[in-house]
Amino acid sequence: MDGHLLSITDLTRADVEEVLDVTDSMVEVSSRAIPKVPALRGRTVVSLFYEDSTRTRLSFDTAAKRLSADTMSFAVSSSSVNKGESVRDTIETIEAMGIDAVVVRHRSSGVPAQIAAWTDATVINAGDGWHQHPTQALLDSYTIRSHRGSLDGLHIGIVGDIKHSRVARSDIEAFTRLGAHVTLVAPPTLLPASTAPWDVQVSHDLDAVLGSLDVCYLLRMQRERMTEALVPTLREYTACYGLSAERADRLPDGALIMHPGPMNRGVEIASEVADRPDAVITEQVANGVAVRMAVLFLLLGPGRAALPPLADALADATADPADVTASGPDDDVSGGGSDAGTPTPSTSGAST
Repeated sequence: MDGHLLSITDLTRADVEEVLDVTDSMVEVSSRAIPKVPALRGRTVVSLFYEDSTRTRLSFDTAAKRLSADTMSFAVSSSSVNKGESVRDTIETIEAMGIDAVVVRHRSSGVPAQIAAWTDATVINAGDGWHQHPTQALLDSYTIRSHRGSLDGLHIGIVGDIKHSRVARSDIEAFTRLGAHVTLVAPPTLLPASTAPWDVQVSHDLDAVLGSLDVCYLLRMQRERMTEALVPTLREYTACYGLSAERADRLPDGALIMHPGPMNRGVEIASEVADRPDAVITEQVANGVAVRMAVLFLLLGPGRAALPPLADALADATADPADVTASGPDDDVSGGGSDAGTPTPSTSGAST
């Protein structure tokens, strides 16, 4: 993986597996009493979110700080965007301050790719319209692999609003690259016009596929992206496609229940099901930090451009915490700046 992370379609199976392998080391870093290494000291990562976010924005910010990068957060609600500033002018303004990476979320598909053409900084897609959400697919793949060892041969059902879901599109690409069999489960109105580009099966009957699933991946209704009523009522949708306790009991032993969040409890998933031991939803969030650490490290860290080789870079990045904290005041565990005495850019005011 090199340059930018815009879409899972840009990655080979080897690329995806490299991210997951590096994530193993980042999970170990995150488990330490002082979860901080100097791998990205001196780098600056900007979060540019034109849509609301909690999990993705905070986990990217946490990931960058655990790698000792400086961080800046951009809040549309308190920026010059409200005065008519264009995306391009915003990018050029931020780039003039000296940055290394931009993590961008936007309601329009293709904006991260366009930004990549306007800047020399690394661009990471944190979600663009209906299009892609690559780091969500990587953390989902990592979560499944951590429980099952591999995705090869697993049957994964993605249930719900496939039509409007960038998570579904990215997960389909990642899961099938790693050898899983994917079934999309949704009413016809919540499916794309064509699923032909994907190597997937389609079912309109959740009850018919439950008994064969290794992973039941639930999606919420993307009502903020809908322009028409696509199901008669939410109650009817829940009756046909919601994972109730009774349905969850019919999943095979060892099957995982997943959801990218935010959940609509009582709609696509019953509240008691979300809290079951086989529901790994909060684990997905935790793994999101480690996966995004791996992505930032591979794109910005010493492993980039093979200077030095990746194995040596990881060995350095996962050095003993005592070595990190003993190297000087720059390694403040609060995520301080890379230069002593230089204030860290404020992260207040970001959207959630």
